Amino acid sequence: MAVRRRVGILGGMGPEATVLLMQRVIERTEVADDQDHVPMLVDNNPQVPSRVKALVEGTGEDPGPVLAAMARGLEAGGAEALAMPCNTAHHYAPAIREAASIPFIDMIEAASDRLAETGAQRVGVLASPAVRLTGLYDAPLAARGMTPVHPDADAALLLAMRDVKVRRHGAARDALAGIATGLAVRGADALLVACTEFSIVAEPARNMLPLVDAIDVLAEKVVAFSCEPAKIVQGLARNA
Repeated sequence: MAVRRRVGILGGMGPEATVLLMQRVIERTEVADDQDHVPMLVDNNPQVPSRVKALVEGTGEDPGPVLAAMARGLEAGGAEALAMPCNTAHHYAPAIREAASIPFIDMIEAASDRLAETGAQRVGVLASPAVRLTGLYDAPLAARGMTPVHPDADAALLLAMRDVKVRRHGAARDALAGIATGLAVRGADALLVACTEFSIVAEPARNMLPLVDAIDVLAEKVVAFSCEPAKIVQGLARNA
């Protein structure tokens, strides 16, 4: 039986995206039996305050304290690292890091590293408008020599996110494909799926341009941490 480290998942944003991360972790883990899989301790909390209301509308409760409490609970439950399958919620990563003493696997940095490996120069960002408003990916991409290209389609993006949350996947898939086409027309030479709701409906966009899905990269990092703990912990410490 292989030794695996337990990873705590700050989930529920939304629940389908949390399950999708777990599925992709399972798919990426080499196993001979059940005991070889990554142990995941999941706080699937759909009551985390709305990131859209807080960051886009400016009317909502601060999600930071709730995320910090989740991080503390996962650490107390035995998690040895934390991961969060929500790009927008990474705006509150400082609160999570302050609340817990275990490593936080940063999806934003990991996805930006992966994009740099593709040789992309102009990255079309398929994400919540909150990602653009907070500049969540702007500095990480710029630091790696890339320029983000954000859609000028906030209403369509928010509607597509809502459609995924209420399981109108067909409508969301069509909308996302149209937005991705617009980014390609504006000169994007790669696409970044930077909303884990969109990860559920991103299939058509995969055929347009080289594409990096942040949730795929996060899943790989979770597997690497769990299966190669010493190597990954040292890397996280150097990047802290």
